[in-house]
Amino acid sequence: MNMEEHVWGKYEQYIALHTAQPANTRRHYVQALASARALILNPSTSDHTISCILETLVRSLQYEPDPLLLHHVLKLLSDIALHHRHLSFSIFNTIRAHEAGHKDSNGLAVEVLSVLFTIAEHDHSLATAMYDLDENFVLSLFLSPVTTRRSWLLTNISRFHIKQSFLITLFLAFMKDPYPFVRSSALVGLLGLSKSVDGKEYAVVKECYGCAMELLHDIDERVRSAAVRVISDWGQVLVAPNDEANKRDWYDVIFVQLCSMVRDMSVEVRIEAFVALGKLELVSEELLLQSLSKKTLAVIKEKKIFFQCHEKELELSKSSAAGAFVHGLEDEFYEVRRSACNSLGMLSIFSLQFASDALDLLVDLLNDDSTVVRLQALETMYHMAKCGCLRVQETHMHMLLGTLVDTSSLIRSAARKIFRIMKLSVRAMFASIISGLLSNLRTYPQDEADIFPLLFDIGRNHGNFVVSFIKEVIQEMEPSCEGELRFDSANVAALLVLAISVPLSHEHSACNIPLRIFSYGLPFLGRISRSLSDSTNRDAILAYLFHCSGSILPLVTELNFRGNELVLPVAEGGGPSHSDHEGANPLEVFLQQISNCGTARKSWLQLPLIHLDLLMFWPLHPNIFK
Repeated sequence: MNMEEHVWGKYEQYIALHTAQPANTRRHYVQALASARALILNPSTSDHTISCILETLVRSLQYEPDPLLLHHVLKLLSDIALHHRHLSFSIFNTIRAHEAGHKDSNGLAVEVLSVLFTIAEHDHSLATAMYDLDENFVLSLFLSPVTTRRSWLLTNISRFHIKQSFLITLFLAFMKDPYPFVRSSALVGLLGLSKSVDGKEYAVVKECYGCAMELLHDIDERVRSAAVRVISDWGQVLVAPNDEANKRDWYDVIFVQLCSMVRDMSVEVRIEAFVALGKLELVSEELLLQSLSKKTLAVIKEKKIFFQCHEKELELSKSSAAGAFVHGLEDEFYEVRRSACNSLGMLSIFSLQFASDALDLLVDLLNDDSTVVRLQALETMYHMAKCGCLRVQETHMHMLLGTLVDTSSLIRSAARKIFRIMKLSVRAMFASIISGLLSNLRTYPQDEADIFPLLFDIGRNHGNFVVSFIKEVIQEMEPSCEGELRFDSANVAALLVLAISVPLSHEHSACNIPLRIFSYGLPFLGRISRSLSDSTNRDAILAYLFHCSGSILPLVTELNFRGNELVLPVAEGGGPSHSDHEGANPLEVFLQQISNCGTARKSWLQLPLIHLDLLMFWPLHPNIFK
């Protein structure tokens, strides 16, 4: 006996037990249905067996009085239709006939509809069969006293082919439903229509916004949370048709209303309120500044906002925004603090003063117990830096530099992203950042691959600062009294990366780096080239170091090995002429010379038995290649 026959035998056995004693054998019937589902889902089951199961299920659909068992029967009929597509048409018609004949006598109208929609969505030839479920049918469900049926209708309303105007009317009516779940479902349904509503229907938009505004103070937190989202999305639709002056007034209304929700008792509501605040496209500076201070500002005191909604003149006090973000950043739940932090960054583009004051709060978050919050604070600062509104002061540096030795690699990486795009105007801040990166390297050597490229970029952007910094630390880079470089020192390698970046800056003092510093970089060639592999390659760095060190060695444009010999191509005509490219970027000159050498006639200089390792002695014996 094969497996299919065995399972089918079990199915028939349980069906027989249930038929003999239907009142006491619900368990047997459920076991029979479980066996049937195993056969339905098995692609190897024969068509004959599937047809027998279908016949039994159709008979159960017609005569089984137990709603719980009918629920399982409908599910199996749906499974057959989805996995055996040739039977979907007959199953659809059978269920549709059952639904028409029983008129919900067993309370399964919603489940029957759900199965019919599922089958029709997988068999497009049946899609038109659902078009007759029009507004009248939906109204019959809407008037049902069964709460779960109204909730299902709201969740699945998009499956019905009805007009958008009817949908909006339906959702507005459901917002007054006595059951919280129905009200929240109506609000969620309204959210889906905000992108497609016609801007000409301004009265309808105002009506939707007004109803959501009333539900901001609902007793159920799910309703309040959904109302905040509707205020945010439909508020954007409400603002769009207005001129600039009225837009600002409406955005201020939305801002104050959302600020009033950041102290809600529900964590979910507070999170949604801050998410919504971050989506606003325009806010008055005075309101933004007020949201950073718990004390009412002088410019805000006694000021009110007047607006019309539901044909009523309403007013809001601007002081309602007082300390909104302070409350958010001090919230006991890290999810709220993270959401508030993100919104601060989104709003910082509207006011440099707001961005400056917000930075003071963000810096304090770098001490937060939650890694998620600390990371979000850094990401927010990075966003502000990209938008040109990050104004870091010396008072902020201690906290920022502390993140470079954070135990989390994500935090350290996020901090370095900020330093990469900062343009520094104070030498002391530059020096503290370099010292912080060197401390990062000593504490976490595994970060070297990220730190070296960062030092290179900082050096190119701040050439004058690098020159003075290198002069202060040059003793750390010099060979010892025995004439040996500290090849194992990550600190020396990092300083060399910083130093060799200076000629690539376009600042006048770039030439003040001692030439011998570039020759010190040769022993670290492999280490440096690996870290800068995204920008250039090992051969280019080698030639660049020779070029910047003022060596008389001809410009190296290609390295090749033949056995134990190092082969260096030399462009005919000797070394490069500095006078031809006076004032040009050295790396650009170098790349141009490489290009020229590619077409020039080459002669080859072979140095027998010289390995690349010999380049390590270049700083100590510069005449070795003469």
